Amino acid sequence: MKYTTPQWDDTIVALATPPGLGAIGVIRLSGTRAIEIADHLFPSKNLLEQPTHTAHVGLLKEDGNAIDEVVLTLFKAPRSYTGENVVEISGHGSPYVLQQIIDACIRKGARLARPGEFTQRAFLHGKLDLAQAEAVADLISSNTAASQRNALNNIRGGFSSDLRALREQLITFSALIELELDFSQEDVEFADRTQLHTLVSAAIDRVGKLAHSFQLGNVIKNGVSVAIVGKPNAGKSTLLNTLLNENRAIVSEIAGTTRDTIEEIINIDGILFRFIDTAGIREHTEDQIESIGVERSLEKMRQADVVLYLFDANTMPPEELLQHKAAFEQNGLQFLLVGNQVDKGDESVMRERYAQAAPIFFISAKQLLHIEVLKERLVDMVLQGKVNTEDTIVTNARHFHSLQQMLSSLQDIRSGLDNKIPGDLLALDIRRCLHYVGEITGEVSNEDLLDYIFSKFCIGK
Repeated sequence: MKYTTPQWDDTIVALATPPGLGAIGVIRLSGTRAIEIADHLFPSKNLLEQPTHTAHVGLLKEDGNAIDEVVLTLFKAPRSYTGENVVEISGHGSPYVLQQIIDACIRKGARLARPGEFTQRAFLHGKLDLAQAEAVADLISSNTAASQRNALNNIRGGFSSDLRALREQLITFSALIELELDFSQEDVEFADRTQLHTLVSAAIDRVGKLAHSFQLGNVIKNGVSVAIVGKPNAGKSTLLNTLLNENRAIVSEIAGTTRDTIEEIINIDGILFRFIDTAGIREHTEDQIESIGVERSLEKMRQADVVLYLFDANTMPPEELLQHKAAFEQNGLQFLLVGNQVDKGDESVMRERYAQAAPIFFISAKQLLHIEVLKERLVDMVLQGKVNTEDTIVTNARHFHSLQQMLSSLQDIRSGLDNKIPGDLLALDIRRCLHYVGEITGEVSNEDLLDYIFSKFCIGK
């Protein structure tokens, strides 16, 4: 169904808590008539006379029939999430009862809210900019500590404040350059080119770092895929079970037990790792099903963010391991070499034997030796020490695209300053940069884009 722009003078209602049985459910009303509609259903008090940010307990009734005993919380405009009058009705968590309340609100003049419409109204009333509004959706969908921290930082305006400061400075310079054009016959300069050059160089550095952070942001938001590959019976399924702390994959002494890929998600230090246990890779197999599994393993390996190559540290010839390492490097893969079954031999001898292929992590998946070290290495490999709770990390592909365009236009401004181009051309480059800043924060937007962004939100938010 096409998401069409609603009427903004309507009063909207929706369930703000997840559907299903629960102790309580919260229904949200927002709009000019929100308090009036709630007042019609709440005979205990005259809600129109109550101050903002107050809670009221009583029966909710329609035509004299009691619906539920509720707590009503009032937020009067503009001191609310949406900037409008908002009433939140906390009732008992029966889906039937909650639907009765929603239906009663609709009969009194409200309409059902569309996905993301509360947050869209917050944006339109200036309570949030577009980047902050999108961070609300990120916070709702966050499933790790890292994604939660990053979304919360952006809701508080961490990302927006960086862009806002740059925008204000560029607007100032743009205005001065435009003023110069009005006095072009007098050959005067109002804008300090040296100061503008310093500003633009600093902005290039900052915007470049923000754009570069998208790679890490994508990891924080979507997780990392790790393909566990190796020969049959190298212990791949055992390692997956050990990481999961459960018997998810079938473990057998028979080579080629895993015929298809098995995927499981594990949270390690706030990062989601999607481990893929693949069929053992060997060059020749007469089993057609196993052969299909091997081909799928190779495909997963090519698609993975990290390849974890597991081998038996007691039997793998060092020269063969070097060949695998060279192949990974040649194909530009990010990989870890992991020697398994160190409990069956002398670890120091193994380290010396495979020294030419270092670095190698030696473990025993069966005996749980060095598993925590392996986890730490995976996290370090992905984050590379880049995560700081105060850093702004870009997780939104739309923002990343605009940042790339900003970076290009800033470089054009600096190049123009270096080449002493005329002020009218310089002003064009500055306006182009401001356009891309506005695309992120919402100063520059179109109706279709807003509809698309907010249609991805859940109903009630």
